[in-house]
Amino acid sequence: MAESENQTGSGQGERAPFEFVGDSRRMLRRLRDVMAQGGTDQERLDQIVQIVAADMKTEVCSIYVRRADNMLELCATEGLNPEAIHRTRLRVGEGLVGDIAARARPHALSDAQSHPKFAYRPETGEEIYQSLMGVPVLRSERLLGVIAVQNRTRRRYADEEIETLETFAMALADLLSSSRIFGGEDGEGSRSAPTRLTGLSIVPGISFGTVHLHRQPLVIRRAVAEDPEIERARLEAALSILHERLDRLMEDTPLAQTGEHTEVLQAYRMFAQDRGWLSRMRDAIDNGLTAEAAVQHGLNDTRARMGRITDPYLRERLHDFEALSDELMGDLADAASPVDAAAARRAGPPDNAVLVARNMGPADLLAYDRENLRGVLLEEGSATAHVAIVARALDIPVIGKVEGILSEAETGDPVIIDGDNAQVFLRPADEVREQFERSVEARVAARARFADLRDTPCVTLDGTPVSLLMNAGLLVDMPQVAATGADGVGLFRTEIPFMARREFPDVEAQTTLYKAIIDGAEGRPVTFRALDVGGDKNLQSFATEAELNPAMGWRSMRILLDRPSILRQQIRALIRASADRELRLMFPMVTDIAEFDRAKAIVNREIERADARGQNPPSSISLGAMIEVPALLWQLDNLLPRVDFVSIGSNDLFQFIFAVDRDSDRITRRYDTLAPAFLRVLRTIARSCDDAGVPVTVCGEMAGRPLEALALLGLGYRRLSMSAASIGPIKEAIMSTNYHEITDFADNLLKNNGNHSRGALAGYARDHGISV
Repeated sequence: MAESENQTGSGQGERAPFEFVGDSRRMLRRLRDVMAQGGTDQERLDQIVQIVAADMKTEVCSIYVRRADNMLELCATEGLNPEAIHRTRLRVGEGLVGDIAARARPHALSDAQSHPKFAYRPETGEEIYQSLMGVPVLRSERLLGVIAVQNRTRRRYADEEIETLETFAMALADLLSSSRIFGGEDGEGSRSAPTRLTGLSIVPGISFGTVHLHRQPLVIRRAVAEDPEIERARLEAALSILHERLDRLMEDTPLAQTGEHTEVLQAYRMFAQDRGWLSRMRDAIDNGLTAEAAVQHGLNDTRARMGRITDPYLRERLHDFEALSDELMGDLADAASPVDAAAARRAGPPDNAVLVARNMGPADLLAYDRENLRGVLLEEGSATAHVAIVARALDIPVIGKVEGILSEAETGDPVIIDGDNAQVFLRPADEVREQFERSVEARVAARARFADLRDTPCVTLDGTPVSLLMNAGLLVDMPQVAATGADGVGLFRTEIPFMARREFPDVEAQTTLYKAIIDGAEGRPVTFRALDVGGDKNLQSFATEAELNPAMGWRSMRILLDRPSILRQQIRALIRASADRELRLMFPMVTDIAEFDRAKAIVNREIERADARGQNPPSSISLGAMIEVPALLWQLDNLLPRVDFVSIGSNDLFQFIFAVDRDSDRITRRYDTLAPAFLRVLRTIARSCDDAGVPVTVCGEMAGRPLEALALLGLGYRRLSMSAASIGPIKEAIMSTNYHEITDFADNLLKNNGNHSRGALAGYARDHGISV
């Protein structure tokens, strides 16, 4: 769907939708005739805008072409002032036309001049036109321009009209991609300079490699169909090849047989059967497009529809449709060959390949030789993307949301991936590469030191033991417990495996998963966090309404107590999986003691149920609460006698203490986790737990950063849970520290009420030879 005012009803002065008489097939035939004629590109564009204006009953049709300098130039118009042609230019993002280009999304506005993006250009004479509809002209995901129509009245454009203009724009892309209208400029600009890009770390790691574009541009050489029946047959044959390949992948790939990866690939195969996606492609062929153009049209339409969805998990599923469309385009391109099209296109990545794509599906990644891969860079993508789960299993660094990587990178470019810090160095200068190589050498040496410490107990210089635990969320994480020498799993996020599933897992499926997790810990304790959904963690199988402030809305414990069957099933599965072994379970986002009491009562009922059925019970059961909501700080005296342990979720506690959205780039750096106010809160919790004899663990991101871990040690914390990669550095820092000295230092620091805690702690570490 376009961003539109059409759905808001008719306002004053608006006219009902025109009776749409434009026939997309007739328009495409006329476009084909124009392109087959002789003449200059300018003459062809002039005829095209006349065709569209006449067939769609608009007073204006204009074509803007993207120049090499990323400006959009008015190159043809029917209805606007002809003198504006080649004079009017807009930056990408400027005005409504620029906004269409920047977002690669249509606009359909009945009152365009009231839109905040409207930019008036007096030389065009467009002040008399009220409504506007425009769509991007794209080829292989590269913006070529924008085609827009306008009317004097407040016309409400119908969805069919938007789809028709999109279809026409795909055919127009053939002309613009080969146009010499700017004297041979290709619109690409220079892409040889060294470039640093940043993104979101999805799978950490560092590597050097060579860019390989995952989606080598597949040019749609013919958009208008000669015979729709032939095109329909080509599409169906390609779909059959695609479905057969996915079936073979499920049967023949070892990774598809166990753990979360099975769910990921099953969901991916299910998307390939999506009726809406299939019907949109078939309808596009009926409207006059070739099979290739129909696949692109179906993808564009899916992008527009899913682009309006706010649920992060569902938005990620758009990436699966993009990956499927890519595979389907490849099959169509090589349909005459018996060689598997997707495999043929991916047979030649260079050694040390770094894959670059807008998005990737899990099957795409598995099609490559793991020994050749050094990393993945995605222009979109997130930690909930299906490809992230597979990449984590393969231990391949991945950075997502690398804005501009597709327009900047070319196959063969040298690239450095710093997945730990979410940065990309494209075509790095020699001095950058040399510096990075030295940094990598230092990291390798540090990892060797950490490996030597793996089996050494974590004890301070003065003999105080500190327990280092690992955070996990997938079955594939569990081998890292032994590999890092962690004392166990301090936080297992049970919601993450659920996010890979289309359906909510039943008790049997959960039991199998939890048993495998406990087995994977090899006798070390595992603390499970009850399902923590809502906020920014939504499941496809459990829909929640959008909220203005989801972090403080219906989430976590509130959902579990309002939907107790979910909690009962999870507890039932955990009891079964923990038969004759320890069960440790903590409840997230407890706000009131009564919430913990209700959850504990559910656990007791499930234990009684298991006993009545003759099931072997866990050897012991420990129940805990997560301290994340500030209200619980004033209930500690009543809470601590009720629990076996507590864990501090420092991420949420910090954002609630400071009333800060931790996802906001504008304000997250304004407040510091080492601020005295926050340190005092943490010290209060630590002392209360010590007085009550209740073990306390910090399991947020704070515990995994050496300087912050040093501060936590000074506040009295002796149990920290962190990512696998952080255990080595934290252990080295703690083993270089005197516990009593750092606690005295922290006390004095807070007594002096200084506002420079971070600098003071860094100075202490430097003076005492502690690596932070």
